[in-house]
Amino acid sequence: MTNPFFILAIGIVIVVGGIIGFKLHPFLALLLGAFVVAMLTPASQIEQFGLSKGMDASAALAYSKKSIGERIATEFGNTCAKIGILIAMAAIIGKCMLESGAAERIIRSLLKLTGIEKAPFAFLFGSFFLGIPVFFDTVIFLMVPLAKAMALRIGKNYLLLILCIMSGAAMANSLVPPSPGPLFLIGELHIPIGLMMMCGIVVGFFTISAGYLFSVWTNRKWPIQLRDSLDAKLEDLKVISSKEDKNLPNLLISLLPIVVPLLLIIADTTITNMTKGGSPLTSWYLVNRLFAAVKFLGDKNIAMVIGGGLALLVMVKNKRQKNESLTPFVQTALMSGGGIILITAAGGAFGGTLQQSGISVKIAELTSGYQMALIPMAFFISAIVRTAQGSATVALITASGILAGMASQPGLAFNPVYIGLSIGCGSKLVPWMNDAGFWIFCKVTDLTEKEALKTVSPLLAVMGLTGLIVILIGAKLFPLI
Repeated sequence: MTNPFFILAIGIVIVVGGIIGFKLHPFLALLLGAFVVAMLTPASQIEQFGLSKGMDASAALAYSKKSIGERIATEFGNTCAKIGILIAMAAIIGKCMLESGAAERIIRSLLKLTGIEKAPFAFLFGSFFLGIPVFFDTVIFLMVPLAKAMALRIGKNYLLLILCIMSGAAMANSLVPPSPGPLFLIGELHIPIGLMMMCGIVVGFFTISAGYLFSVWTNRKWPIQLRDSLDAKLEDLKVISSKEDKNLPNLLISLLPIVVPLLLIIADTTITNMTKGGSPLTSWYLVNRLFAAVKFLGDKNIAMVIGGGLALLVMVKNKRQKNESLTPFVQTALMSGGGIILITAAGGAFGGTLQQSGISVKIAELTSGYQMALIPMAFFISAIVRTAQGSATVALITASGILAGMASQPGLAFNPVYIGLSIGCGSKLVPWMNDAGFWIFCKVTDLTEKEALKTVSPLLAVMGLTGLIVILIGAKLFPLI
């Protein structure tokens, strides 16, 4: 009854069965799953989990004595702390860009550049490169409103466009530093950051190409139309799409809510990577103060608040009638964002309680003496951890910890970068209800859980397996030693 794999199986049955079989609201099913998993996990396993996270003995013991409700609430709150402000501001940015005509202006400009047939490529490669310095969820929040406007404009291919966004953002998040997972991984495996970036981009191109082909096939097999949502009514979008160019904001103004947060986040990431040991970057006081200001503004939450403020200004200038209050407008956006926050945080609580069961440690014990070839071994360890507890970053961290010693062994026939890339690709399998990113994508794109399970989950599996094949071939032909 206390075996982590048994607990995992029970959690899966409750969440998947509750949502798909009994039509429970995802928020309720996820909380129920978290409650049952937490109830089945004994205090000794929770204590061991605390020790594995670096707590001292007394702190781990105190952690294990917390009540079930407190542990669930803590994991719920931890997830809210990570994504709450991001989602709220993204809801405002998305609604502002759609209703002010800013998204329509960007889409018209993009169509002039690429043409209608090549528009999905722009979303695919755009989300991949944005996903390198920017968090996965931020890319989704900023790109999906553009996909909605594009789908309305061309009258088709909504599923293709949003799957292209998912393909690019997801692979960059697990393959290319300075994303958090790859950044931790290269430290554990002692891989030069420049080598990981170059190899990650190469493997990423192969994987997102496979993702594009799968997305085209999926779009033909299960076409999904753009739907009404609380913050983006189709009737309103159609009115905007029929406007003449002169009645839309210019391109530069339209891009500000997206570009300014992205530039601030990228600048913060760059300065952070250049700073070592807390020492100042330069000997010039004013320059150092400027860098400090950029780092302050480049915090993802602050950058998104700035983006939300700019989006509201665009809205005021191009949409709102004179003396019309913004309060009802913002309230509508936040009602939409609030639902996403609750479901995502419940998913975080479920994933967190699964981690407390010791599932990652159990997997590490079972695979520590496995003599399979290192590259596929790294892939499958990462995939098992990702499927079990929902976080790609945790999968990267866990797998790199397990394989750190093996990757640095003398006489290795290939560069450890291939092990790192394999861990990154394995962390894409398999997203489902215990993954906060799964819920963010569902709710932002208005897909149902069933639609996401048969499109997004296999999409990431196809890309991950493609990456494994490319990595095995690369290690054989180009060992880099």
